[in-house]
Amino acid sequence: MNRALPAVRLRVPTHEDAVVWHRIFDDPEVMEFHGGTSAELSVYEELTARQRRHDAELGFCLWSVLDETGRVIGFTGAQPWPREWGPAGEIEIGWRLAREHWGKGYVTAAARQTLERVRAAGVPDVVAMVDARNARSIAVTRRLGMRLADTFTSPDSRREAHCYRLEL
Repeated sequence: MNRALPAVRLRVPTHEDAVVWHRIFDDPEVMEFHGGTSAELSVYEELTARQRRHDAELGFCLWSVLDETGRVIGFTGAQPWPREWGPAGEIEIGWRLAREHWGKGYVTAAARQTLERVRAAGVPDVVAMVDARNARSIAVTRRLGMRLADTFTSPDSRREAHCYRLEL
């Protein structure tokens, strides 16, 4: 059954969004596949500042996702893969959402907008790195038309990570 996706808006994260991201990601379930705990506020302050630079320099970033009421509920977007292992040199799309909004189509709607924006910025293809146990994110990659391209072992967690790819 296909349902209508919710209306979402993407915007470059503000300095204030660092506080919101820190609060909504301070949830062990949200962070299960991202180290288990939320980072310190200073990490989100640096992350949002880096995303503002990415948007200015690259034309894309990890954008704040706003729901129908204009409330920040997470992020989605694209950025250069930041690690030396895995798809080095590739543009990765990703997402993270407040738990109360899971299962409602927000990530799929926002990720589709992300694909449109990175395509418009001239990016020829993207990857998504997903923990092999993260069934929800794997389902999103499938809805986006991505295909499993490679498997890596994270040097930090020693967990299997799937690399999904999509030509734009």
